[in-house]
Amino acid sequence: MPELIINGPAGRLEARYHHEGASDSPIALILHPHPQFGGTMNNQVVYSLYHTFLARGFSVLRFNFRGVGRSQGFWDGGPGELADAASALDWLQIVKPDAKYCWIAGVSFGTWIAMQLLMRRPEIDGFICVAPPSNLYDFSFLAPCPASGLMINGDKDRVVPTNSVAELAAKLKTQNGIKIDHEVVAGANHFFENKTDDLTGVVGSYLDMRLAKAEIDREKNKEREAERDRLREIERQRERAEVQTAPTAAAEDDEE
Repeated sequence: MPELIINGPAGRLEARYHHEGASDSPIALILHPHPQFGGTMNNQVVYSLYHTFLARGFSVLRFNFRGVGRSQGFWDGGPGELADAASALDWLQIVKPDAKYCWIAGVSFGTWIAMQLLMRRPEIDGFICVAPPSNLYDFSFLAPCPASGLMINGDKDRVVPTNSVAELAAKLKTQNGIKIDHEVVAGANHFFENKTDDLTGVVGSYLDMRLAKAEIDREKNKEREAERDRLREIERQRERAEVQTAPTAAAEDDEE
């Protein structure tokens, strides 16, 4: 897990990256909590998410927002951090251009940035929002939410009440074709202290379910495409046969 420097809009961005050898390995970007309240890419929940994706064959990137750690620049209140995340995703997609799936995950403030990026990048297939600060930030831009995902928080969270997250998740469930799951970890606070194993279990199970479904859908799409190719070939053969018989028919008319 060597140190990595990415060129960001405000200068370098300090990052960590795990690379999977398979050219089509899925990719995941992890965004950390609020920089002005001690959030960094080494936050225990970020680290847990990073390894949860890694264990499932993802190429995974986490990084420090501008002004955090060795990342250059200064806190920008949201717009600059969103630009940082977009640059990080650009880098990840350049490194893994053939990735079959693209996911994004965030922790607290990082979820607010992650969901804004989700709205701007249609290639993102799914998301994980841990302790989304739905009572502190406006998530109304998710109209509609373009991808299914998981929102998870602890029932002892004094920063973001569970009912606030539940209301946000329920509101997003009304969008056609999109399913937002909401899970609550018993005994967990906003930082999931002593509860990261429980968090990993919930997130891991959700990812396993989504990835299994995605593979089934992918195989079905391949079968449908193969059937379309078969039908197109039959049509081409029919057209060729008609062209070949046309001159013969014309010659018979001339003889008469």
